[in-house]
Amino acid sequence: MNEVPLGTLFSLLALLLLLSAFFSSTETALMSVNRYRLRHRARQGHRAARMAEALLQRPDRLIGLILLGNNFVNIFASSLVTVIALRVGGEGAIAIGAGILTLVILVFSEVAPKTLAALHPERLALPAALIYYPLLKVTYPLVWAVNLLANGVLRLLGVSTEHVQGHALSHEELRTVVSEAGALIPKRHQRMLISVLELQDVTVDDIMVPRNDIDGLDLEDDWDDLLEQLAESRHTRMPVYRGDLDQVVGIIHLRAILGRLADGELSRADLEAKALEPYFVPEGTPLHTQLVNFQRAKRRLALVVDEYGDIQGLVTLDDILEEIVGEFTTDPADIYRDVEAEPDGSYMVSGGANVRELNRMMAWRLPTDGPKTLNGLIVERLETIPEAGATLQLAGYGLEIVQTADNAVRAVRVRPPGKPAGSDG
Repeated sequence: MNEVPLGTLFSLLALLLLLSAFFSSTETALMSVNRYRLRHRARQGHRAARMAEALLQRPDRLIGLILLGNNFVNIFASSLVTVIALRVGGEGAIAIGAGILTLVILVFSEVAPKTLAALHPERLALPAALIYYPLLKVTYPLVWAVNLLANGVLRLLGVSTEHVQGHALSHEELRTVVSEAGALIPKRHQRMLISVLELQDVTVDDIMVPRNDIDGLDLEDDWDDLLEQLAESRHTRMPVYRGDLDQVVGIIHLRAILGRLADGELSRADLEAKALEPYFVPEGTPLHTQLVNFQRAKRRLALVVDEYGDIQGLVTLDDILEEIVGEFTTDPADIYRDVEAEPDGSYMVSGGANVRELNRMMAWRLPTDGPKTLNGLIVERLETIPEAGATLQLAGYGLEIVQTADNAVRAVRVRPPGKPAGSDG
């Protein structure tokens, strides 16, 4: 080494520091690269992405290769600094050289490169894969031997190295990914995707039309009344029953009887004959399950029954789809049939209004983990049926009971948070 010019030694030292920075930065980049984006690019045929994905299938080998190279260049650099220090300042300069080398490696070969790699992992990981992939083939025997020793130490400590932990996202993690996608996914699409993920947390009980609100055809009613009900119906499908909803005969699709209805030839027998066999689903069925069941059964409407077989409500395919994309209807009277805005900024709400529908329609945050209707929420909170004029606070919303009848709250004045009494909205 005494014959080698100092300029050459310094140049070699600079090269070693660059190599150290390369190993440090690419290790961070490959370990922090987005695996799903990498997989997507690999499936599109990107050569570097395919190599990077292959390397990450066995991270122990990749890390072994990187650390082997990084430690080699750092030790070589340390030896070189010792030679330079002896030639420049004698033995007393060795400590100074070691200190300077430590600072230089820490700043220029560790912290700065790794920070850069953490900020732009894909930009560094893909080119690095083109180098590491063939390099691992060449140095595989040495890397294998190093990993054999390292894995042996891990096994002594009780750590298994047989299986690499997968990177599948949990339900909550996937929801977080969608929520934090930012500009990558439009806000409306984000809401739809999150709604799809939330289908498993919502049951048919949460969105069904309650039994008392089901619009059905009673075959025992006066025929003129039935014809008038058919003519004024807002629904295309309706349950047909005798006397009581639990005695359901079937589900009639109005399109099947329009011709005879228009010609004045429709009879009770026709109405019963054209009714499809009723489709029942148990209460508590998650929406994502019911959506698949609707598809398999080729049905769009189901009657929700309890454990005793009694009908509790009615749910349709449209109800489930509205949980994902929002309201379909363009009729404001239909959307706001349960809510009426007041001049003071409050809202007059029907006690039978569905809480989830209110939250979605009005952007409110009333509790949805208990009763399904506003009446149910109030009765549960007060543990009694309140009289008109009673007030309470529920999740920050001011509620005033306006009307009670038939053992239920019929009308409620709701004042959302931030709407004090007397506000003009």
